[in-house]
Amino acid sequence: MEVQGKIKMIDETKTYGNNGFRKRELVITTEEQYPQHILVEFVQDKCDLLNNYSVGQMVKVSINLRGREWVNPQGETKYFNSVQGWRVENLQTEGGAENMPPVPPMEAFEPADNLKEEDHDDLPF
Repeated sequence: MEVQGKIKMIDETKTYGNNGFRKRELVITTEEQYPQHILVEFVQDKCDLLNNYSVGQMVKVSINLRGREWVNPQGETKYFNSVQGWRVENLQTEGGAENMPPVPPMEAFEPADNLKEEDHDDLPF
């Protein structure tokens, strides 16, 4: 699965426990009628994928949904979901235009100098 949007926040890498579990969080704001702020977590070696990105960049993040079960001390079972990222792609080109193919310069088009007003035209307008 994928989520696209603008980077709202990139957290620092945090290390937990004796085994050195690493986690880093990213928030993406989607661009739709009702924008969503999606928290995506990157774990272990995937934390480093965020090093070359900054707030405000348009990105596409490949994600997996993760779910887990936890039984609290009172014996109640609780369920938790997380969105885990595993790849990040920049959606901006160097010039700042997003996802736009390059347009050839005007001189790449040959002028149409053989047109006559009286020639039949099959356009409906």
